[in-house]
Amino acid sequence: MVHIPSSFDVGSVTHAGRVRARNEDSCLVRTDVGLWAVADGMGGHEAGDLASRIVVESLDAIGTPESAADLLAECEERLFSANQQILALSHERQGATVGTTAAVLLVRDGYYACIWAGDSRVYLINRGRINQVSHDHSELEELIAEGALSREDVKDWPNNAITRAVGVADDPEFEVVTGPAEPEDIFVICSDGLTKHLQDDEILQHAVTRRAQAACDDMLALALDRGGLDNVTIVIVRLLTPRSSEPTRSPLNRESQQ
Repeated sequence: MVHIPSSFDVGSVTHAGRVRARNEDSCLVRTDVGLWAVADGMGGHEAGDLASRIVVESLDAIGTPESAADLLAECEERLFSANQQILALSHERQGATVGTTAAVLLVRDGYYACIWAGDSRVYLINRGRINQVSHDHSELEELIAEGALSREDVKDWPNNAITRAVGVADDPEFEVVTGPAEPEDIFVICSDGLTKHLQDDEILQHAVTRRAQAACDDMLALALDRGGLDNVTIVIVRLLTPRSSEPTRSPLNRESQQ
């Protein structure tokens, strides 16, 4: 099978918001290799933005892997490397908690892979429907999954600690989901500064009706109008070029595909 390289309409934006003095979010756009990422740092005193920047700089060092599987493997390797660098940063700061979320999207050869830790999200909009590909690694999501709370119960919950992050453990846990990427699919990668202010249906409406950069700018403006309580980072990727015929097995396939 001959793979037709995909072309993309891509937009990105990051902003400190209206409350935080510092923007601890970072994002990466590497359309040349089919890689995009958002990282939301934590730790304060410049540590959070350093942690998120370590993640995107580690990923940015990826060259041009020969295959989709190589791209996924190298991405995971870079995330583990970033984890060790952030742990070293924490040690330099006398054990202060330093870390960052990571939400990474890879698209190649008609398939996507989503790799994440924390509560930064990846959405897929396919044929007019929005689906959250990632799921939040957070205490509230665990309680909801256990049936202890409903989503309505936690609608206005003041705090939601994350349960996974980059740079907080020697052996970090990343989750991976893979699937087909169809023509006109739209991916939205964002920090929780966006989802604190916009519902999924609003993200859908903006993403499907505007070009990628305009949609990013409009959603940022809306989040700021609604208070801008946190740093806001958005990356939108729309797949433009029709892919070639279906392969029998995903080149990004894992032993267990979710």
